[in-house]
Amino acid sequence: MVYIHLTIQEIDHRIDRLMKIRFLLTSLVLVTFHTYAQEPADAVRYSWITQQGTARSMATGNALTGLGGDLTSLFTNPAGLAFYKTGELVLTPGFSFENINADYLGSDTKKSSNNFAFGSTGLLVPFMDPYSQDKWRNWTFGVGVNQVADFNNKGSLNGLNNQSSYSEKYLEQLINDNVTDPNDAANNYPYGSSLAFNTFLIDTISGPGGSVAGYRSLATPQTGVRQMQDVSTSGGITDLGLGISGNLRDKFYIGASMSWSFLRYERNSIYREEDATTNTTNNFNYFESEEYLRTEGTGVNFKLGMIFKPVDFVRVGLSFHTPTWYDLEDSYRTTVRTELEGYEGFGEKFQSSTDFNNGMNGLFNYGLNTPWRLALGAAYVFREDKDITRQRGFITADVEYVDYRTNKFAFGDDINSADSYFDELNKTVDDYLTSTFNFRVGAELKFETLMVRAGFGYFGSPYADEAFSASRMNISGGLGYRNKGKFIDLTYVHQVNKDGYYPYRLDQAFYAPASLKSGIGTILLTVGFKF
Repeated sequence: MVYIHLTIQEIDHRIDRLMKIRFLLTSLVLVTFHTYAQEPADAVRYSWITQQGTARSMATGNALTGLGGDLTSLFTNPAGLAFYKTGELVLTPGFSFENINADYLGSDTKKSSNNFAFGSTGLLVPFMDPYSQDKWRNWTFGVGVNQVADFNNKGSLNGLNNQSSYSEKYLEQLINDNVTDPNDAANNYPYGSSLAFNTFLIDTISGPGGSVAGYRSLATPQTGVRQMQDVSTSGGITDLGLGISGNLRDKFYIGASMSWSFLRYERNSIYREEDATTNTTNNFNYFESEEYLRTEGTGVNFKLGMIFKPVDFVRVGLSFHTPTWYDLEDSYRTTVRTELEGYEGFGEKFQSSTDFNNGMNGLFNYGLNTPWRLALGAAYVFREDKDITRQRGFITADVEYVDYRTNKFAFGDDINSADSYFDELNKTVDDYLTSTFNFRVGAELKFETLMVRAGFGYFGSPYADEAFSASRMNISGGLGYRNKGKFIDLTYVHQVNKDGYYPYRLDQAFYAPASLKSGIGTILLTVGFKF
């Protein structure tokens, strides 16, 4: 069993702040019963994105900053819309499949999932007068939708731990808050320690005269516990964009767009810990903690860009993306289930956070500002000509700068009582995350009505800790057909992801990360009509 006495609060907490991301926000418990705390992982989830595009743009690495001429420019560099001299209607359905491998405490676990996807879909309408002598040759208006992030996946982990237990985070919560009254332990933490306390996963240590000297966990890491977790997530981020771009003498192109981001993230996690021995008299068989979270909200962002052609065949582009200003709401609940081999009664014991909240999920509103982005791109077009049928292909490349430290959380309008917590959280984000560069390259060769394409993208780690290795890499290829105002493009994108995940964190004991590796295959089909 794990024992922690109240005197542990006197120990100097010299743990790096990066490792002290609290699961519960105690300062709000007494006011709103909200005890789910945001953390840097939430900021990474909503800002470390590799958005979709049309099949053509994805096949060429989505490197459009200097190239333009694709509906996806609406979401990358809107200046690229002005290359259009004719209208265009574009539809891009898709399908993706993912395999995730988790290495936790030396044990590998694999999971697979698949789902429908979609890329840039929308309408482009140019306005031009072929007989006009105006230096502005044309203006192009664009409207479209695009899948910015896809959260649909399933993962699991399994490992043997003989150094710590998930249950210790409940102990640390009571110790850190100096909870000496069992009634407070039983009632003030409806999304954490109260559930564990009321199902006897943690219990009191008796002191002199029947006083409470501390708390203990009935879990048995000293003889080994089998730790397992299944996580299922769904949802995504979809952008609805409006943009306009102007063409100045076929030399200089400028553009601006505005996007409304619609975010939905749903997560169900079942964590289970079992006694690794065959001992049936040590008062611990297993416990489960199930957590459900649904985050929904909307945001808005703006994009500005330009493309310059210093000479024929060469294009240079620059784009700036503002932060996305999100207004989000969390809905959440937690349950704990224990089987303690007869301790305080036989059979399973169960409690839910909804028992404290009239059967309802907890709700919490807050804001999140994601990082701004700056991208520079260049493209070389073979046989650049006003008549695009004479072009024979291109090579294009982008470099993008993103500072993930500029992610910022803020309270919603309905709560203003714990600004200090969010100040501390934002400082933790600043230390935990870092800035990075993303690279994208692509090429196309055109053979009359047929095209062959290939691309590559690398997205650097948002984490400051170099030991916490993470990256994303896209490898893509595709074919295209264009003839008589109709076109169809088919692309396959293979994404290789490296990331990390902590099933739990502790202030005063060992805890281990799971190393995640995944491969995501996405097939995109774009059908378009010119008019």
